[in-house]
Amino acid sequence: MMDRIEIRCDMPSAGWQLLPLTAEDWSRVATGPALAPLAAAGLFRAEAGEGFVLPAPEGAGGQLVLGLAGTCAADWRRLGAEAAALGRSRRLGECWWDGTAVTDEALIAALLDGFLLEGYRFERYRQPAAAAGAVPRLTLVVPPARQADCAALLRQRLLVAQGVTLARDLVNEPGNVKTPQYLAEQAWQLARQTAGVRAMVYGPQELRRQGCGALLAVAQGSAQPPCLIVLEYRGGNAETAPLALVGKAVTFDSGGISLKPSENMEQMKMDMAGGAVALATLITAARLQLPVNLVAVIPAVENMPSGSAQRPGDIVRSLSGQTIEVVNTDAEGRLILADALTFASRLQPRAIIDIATLTGACIIALGHQAAALLGRDETLLAALRQAGERSGERLWPLPLLAEYNEQIKSTVADLKNSGGRPAGTITAAAFLGHFAATPAWAHLDIAGTAWEEKGRPGQPVGATGFGVRLLLDYLQQGC
Repeated sequence: MMDRIEIRCDMPSAGWQLLPLTAEDWSRVATGPALAPLAAAGLFRAEAGEGFVLPAPEGAGGQLVLGLAGTCAADWRRLGAEAAALGRSRRLGECWWDGTAVTDEALIAALLDGFLLEGYRFERYRQPAAAAGAVPRLTLVVPPARQADCAALLRQRLLVAQGVTLARDLVNEPGNVKTPQYLAEQAWQLARQTAGVRAMVYGPQELRRQGCGALLAVAQGSAQPPCLIVLEYRGGNAETAPLALVGKAVTFDSGGISLKPSENMEQMKMDMAGGAVALATLITAARLQLPVNLVAVIPAVENMPSGSAQRPGDIVRSLSGQTIEVVNTDAEGRLILADALTFASRLQPRAIIDIATLTGACIIALGHQAAALLGRDETLLAALRQAGERSGERLWPLPLLAEYNEQIKSTVADLKNSGGRPAGTITAAAFLGHFAATPAWAHLDIAGTAWEEKGRPGQPVGATGFGVRLLLDYLQQGC
């Protein structure tokens, strides 16, 4: 996409001008003979999602007129996505936008994000004739004094978009391709290609030696061996403890013996979205050369039913030494995260952020508009919420009261892996809290935001990459 966006200081003499209009702008310009009929018929009101192409009288280009609902970053992000979508649908080769009057870099960044992300499609398994086509080339016109800054901003947003693309591609891969070993190989390759990144992969024998009983129990029903993927990036001070990102990676989740319903089970290839986000965030932070120390811990398994699968009622011993009664084999994500959180805690990080498609209860509570945020460090939680608002990947806090621990007490083990239907998102987080041994810990449940079922501006049907832009924004603020 880098070759599809250009920063320049002079106005193009031809092409299609991107013209965003608020309702106030529209009422002022919709008086000429070409526009008045549209206004009179109410066909365009300058609302979000509205747009049309107005060819120039001489036939060389024209204008892409789009509604701009407001002046916040979310409005500009949608504007960029809708401009790319309209240009693609009309097969426009090039368009340009006059940004000389826009001085807020956050708005320009949002426009770029929307335009770049609308260009994403997962089509590697489709015939070329079925492909969606390319978005147009975009030229941003800025004053000479801001050209260098805007060029640097473009490079930054391109790298961020590449990070989102990486996460989306990994999640969209089908389960017959995307095994735990496939994820490990992708991590190895990315680490070799990215300066400052080191990768380690722990296979079944090493996991058994270390005592990762919870992770191994989930994997024992599958023919695909599990692994624990660990990536390190040290861009900060050598004496500074790292921030740990822990991402759940169940490459396909059938539910195990507690088998899921068949409806929409094909989407369970996305149950490794948290791991994809952790991997993509660390790699992108390294590409951006952010001055931070990071470690990503990604437990990768496949959860399948078989004669060797774990059973409801089994008791497993986790890496922490705590025993867990498995009352539901479809509550497997928290089992592999238990060992991953313990592993991450032993690295003595300054904070742990785990991200996971953990509970269907999160979708019931928050739908698909926000991810759940829980934890026990108010400063960390507040910073993540602010990053969510800036990036458009919003988080909503849920209470993590001590009383919720009562629901995950077992009569035969230290804990049980499900507290039942009431407050399911909260009790899952409460369970994880027993294994995150750092005071600063946050849990992001992205079950409702990791997958898009209908498609929207900047986001086709499929994986969203939710969390990459949020975490990178958090890191860029100095975390």
